[in-house]
Formats: sequence, structure tokens, C-alpha cells
Amino acid sequence: MKTKYVGDLNTEQALTSIFLVCAKEVRSTREGRPYLRMELGDRTGTIEARMWTGFEHAASQVSRDDFVQVKGRVEIYKNKPQLSLESFRRAAPEEVDLADYLAHTAANVDQLYAELLETVAAIRNPWLQKLVTKILSEPGIASRYKKAPAAKVMHHAYLGGLLEHVMSVCGLAKLAAAHYPELNLDILLTGVILHDVSKLDELCYERAIGYTTEGQLLGHIVMEVELVGRAMDGIEGFPAALRTVVQHLIISHHGEYEFGSPKLPMIREALVLHYLDDLDSKMAAARAVLAVNSGDAQWSDWSSALQRKFLRLEEYLKPQEAAPEKGGAAKAGPAPGLFK
Repeated sequence: MKTKYVGDLNTEQALTSIFLVCAKEVRSTREGRPYLRMELGDRTGTIEARMWTGFEHAASQVSRDDFVQVKGRVEIYKNKPQLSLESFRRAAPEEVDLADYLAHTAANVDQLYAELLETVAAIRNPWLQKLVTKILSEPGIASRYKKAPAAKVMHHAYLGGLLEHVMSVCGLAKLAAAHYPELNLDILLTGVILHDVSKLDELCYERAIGYTTEGQLLGHIVMEVELVGRAMDGIEGFPAALRTVVQHLIISHHGEYEFGSPKLPMIREALVLHYLDDLDSKMAAARAVLAVNSGDAQWSDWSSALQRKFLRLEEYLKPQEAAPEKGGAAKAGPAPGLFK
């Protein structure tokens, strides 16, 4: 079992440990000297590693998604840790426990999946309930639904992330339908449960999260239209109009043409699905970047998903100890508990 994780590397120290190679490339310094840059990771995050000399042979034996045992030193550069490597080698399979390298939801996936089935059972429209039940009861779906991430990078990019995301949006959908009684909750929940179901096949997540060949070529929206279409074909008498509505929710859930939606949402439930999906994904991305030690007490690292940094609001609003003025008096700070 690993004893040192990326999340532990916050002070300068010597290090020998095994990591997953997330990226690998040979770059050149300004003087034209080649050096090796790798991004190494485990379930707690990633760290940049560099090796300046003598890396050629070892690098030729290692590819992305391989595991490597590295020896080197953690250095703090611009308030962030990075690895300066002395040596590395490809790790043998028996040295690796995959659970150490892929991040996992903190939620109980069995409990989440049971809640998903309860949500499906509460769908009152018999056609929609048959449809969702048919898809979720296909062989292997349950085990993969509990394991799949929701994305490669953008949000919920860890094992169990898809199920966590779907159940979060189901909760938001119920709140939205209670607030906007004109919404058809059965249709909205069907869209929530099915809008990302083909990510089970779009993404691969055995060593690192990536895309399958089919996922690269087609994408989950096209794959879902085919999957859900086949399921509706297998339900005798499934209403044609309802089929069109379900398909519209799937193909419009990205909301904008520039984000890959073939159509804009043109049904109230499709519009709400898009915004709830977008809200949950953005909150997850914000949560993820704020969870990383940026080296700054008040600001997160830059979020590539959201194109901004985030203020650590709890830290910013903490009452500050006022420096005493000349004469011994202290300036008053924010009232304690004001922002609780």
C-alpha cells in the first residue's frame, strides 16, 4: 500500500513512491537542453515532476497510464510542490493497488443506487418508468453506474462521480418541480437519469479516466440517443410523442450549440434539466478546486473548468486580530460571529 500520496507532499522532503503517469513529454529549456516533464498522480491529486539529465532510457520504457516508482525530492516552487526526479522505473503489477490511484466519491454508492431505484419507482408515468427501469436493468449497468465518473476533467471526475451527480440533480429537480408546479416531474426526472447514461461507455476508468474509441468518435449524446431509442423500440406501444420528448431532453441538455447541443432546449423540462445539470457540475468544479491546497490562505488555484480562481470565503470572513495602535489601543475588527 502507498505510504505517500500527492496530498501529503506539502513540504520539502526526499521521496520514494509509486505514481500513475498522467502525462509525459520531453521539453527544452530556453538554452535548448532537453528535459523530461511528467504529471504524476494518485487518488489525492496530481503533481508535476521534472528530470533534467539521464532520463532518456527510463523514459523510453514508460508511457502514459503506466505506474512508475520514482525517487527524488519534493521542492516548493511558487508556493506549490513539485518533484525533482533522480530516477524512476516502471512499477510491476504486484506493486500496485489500483484503489490508491483513482479518486472515489466519499458517498456510499450502494446507498445512492438504492435511492436512484426509489426515484425510478416513484415515476408515475408507466411508459417512462418502464423505459428507465429497462435501461437500468440491463446486464452490467448497475455495477458500472456505481463506478463510472461523470467526466474526464470538468466535474465529478472520480469513481462514483456519475451516480453522485445524477442523484444530486434528481434532488434539485424535485425542488424545482415543487417551486414551479407547471413542470412535469416524471419527464424531468427521466431526463436527469438518462442524460448522461452513455458515459458508462463514453469513458474508460480502469487505470486513469479517459475516453473509449467509441466515446471519442461519437460522444455520449449520440450514444444515448441510440441506447434510449433501442430501449423504447423494445417497449411495445411506447407513444411516439413521448419518444420525441425524451429524445429532445437528451440532445438539448448541454444547452448551447457551442457546448455540443444539437438543439437548444425548447421544452420547459429540457430547459430546467440543462440549468440544473450545469449548476451541479459548476458547483462540483468549484468544490474540487477549493479542496486543493493552493498555498494561499484566501484564494484557490485557477480552475480551468470555470476559468477563474475562487475566494475562500470562510477564511476571508474570519475576524482578524487587529494590530494595536500606538498607545496600546486596538482597532475593532468585524463583530465575532457576524457572518455565521
